[in-house]
Amino acid sequence: MSQSIKQLILCILLVLGLGTGAAYAEGIKIKSVELERADNDWLLNATFQIELSPGLEDAVQKGVVLYFQTEFDLTRSRWYWFDEKSILVQKQARLSYQPLTKQYRISSEGFTFSAPTITEALQVIGSIGGWRVLDNTQIDPSKAYTAGLKMSLDLSKLPKPFQVNALNNRDWNVSSEWLHFPFNPAGQNLIQR
Repeated sequence: MSQSIKQLILCILLVLGLGTGAAYAEGIKIKSVELERADNDWLLNATFQIELSPGLEDAVQKGVVLYFQTEFDLTRSRWYWFDEKSILVQKQARLSYQPLTKQYRISSEGFTFSAPTITEALQVIGSIGGWRVLDNTQIDPSKAYTAGLKMSLDLSKLPKPFQVNALNNRDWNVSSEWLHFPFNPAGQNLIQR
């Protein structure tokens, strides 16, 4: 094989490697999670890093509304049967673009925020503070639990033509992995990544 063909193949592999590296950078990653007790409730504080593909960013600017769903669950292991699913709570955040004001609008649980850039809007969506996920009466303080957290783009809320496209396009399947961590009602519950 000649030297120029080897260099061409190396260049192609390098370009392909850079392209796949960019694809892996997009998505949702959990940066930190904390459960803190406030009176009779347990509040979740979490930070997510959200990066959208250029196609999704373009879709938002053209009027497609994106819904991000955050899920928290709590289970307790049992030696004699399947794990007990104690709690499952969900929260949604809506991201839209307002072309007249050139602002991104984030709506979640009755609150509305505006951001000048999509990066700032995604930071707002990825910062969850004081989300009430547990009532102290729902758990036994003497038992150990496993908590789980995940955020994903809710494809079922997209307009029908985009739902079909999302099934065939990996760029539209934006989700974090489930993060499972031990939850001890009597101790400190902070996870940094």
